[in-house]
Amino acid sequence: MARTRKNIKEQQMAKEKEKIKVTVNTYNWGPCLIKLQIQDDFRKILLEEAMKTEIDFQHRLAGQIAKERGYNDKQRDKIIPYLSPYLGVYDECFQRHQNKKHDRKPEYALTALWANFQRQYEFNPPHDHDGKLSFVIYLSIPEPLKKENEKYTGKSSGPGGVQFMYGEGIRDCVTYQSYFPKEGDMFIFPAWLKHWVSPFKSDCVRVSVSGNVHDSAPISQIKKGMLKGEKSEEEDYLKELKDKL
Repeated sequence: MARTRKNIKEQQMAKEKEKIKVTVNTYNWGPCLIKLQIQDDFRKILLEEAMKTEIDFQHRLAGQIAKERGYNDKQRDKIIPYLSPYLGVYDECFQRHQNKKHDRKPEYALTALWANFQRQYEFNPPHDHDGKLSFVIYLSIPEPLKKENEKYTGKSSGPGGVQFMYGEGIRDCVTYQSYFPKEGDMFIFPAWLKHWVSPFKSDCVRVSVSGNVHDSAPISQIKKGMLKGEKSEEEDYLKELKDKL
C-alpha cells in the first residue's frame, strides 16, 4: 500500500513538472507609435539646413513658438533620400502592430517639413497634424534643459517632454505615452494622434524638425485636402515626390 501511494505521488509530481504548451494570440489596439534613433549624418544635415531657411511657418502651426521655419523645395529634395528608409521601418512596425500585411503598399509624399526653435516658456498645445503620418526628430538639446529635466520628480516626462494621448484615458488601457527625447530621437505616428510639448524654464533653444507625410496614391484626395488653397506648383512637387518615393 505504501509503495502504491508513493507511486501515485511520484506520478503527480511528474505531471506537475510537464510543460503545457498553449497557443496565445495578442491583439494590439490603438495607434502605432514608434521611437528610433536616426543616423548622425542625417541629424547634421537637418540641422544645417534648418539654420539656413527663413521661410516662416508659424501661421500654419498650432505651436506657441516664435521661430518655426519651413524647408524649401531644394532642401526637401536633399532630405528625402535620408528620410525614406525610416518610413519603411514604420511600415514594417505597422504591419506587425496590426498582425497583417498591407492590402496596398503606401506611396508616401512629404508634404510639409519645418524646424521648431523652442525657447524658454514656449510650448506646443495638444494638436494633431494633416496627412497620413507625422514625425518629429530632435536635433539639438542643450545641457541646461537636460539638467532641468533631470531635477523633475513628477510622473510625466517633465520640462521639454513630448506627450501622446489616445482615447478616453481608460485606466486599464495604455492611452498615454510621455518621453523626454534625446538628440537623434525620431518619433513616427499617425497624423491624427493628439500630442503636445511641455515648456521649460531654461534659457536656451532646443531644435527639432517635424513633418507630414501623405499617402500619394489617392492623389485626388490630397488635392481636395491639404493642397487646397496652396500654390499651384505644390501639385507638381507632390507628383515629383511620389516618383522619388
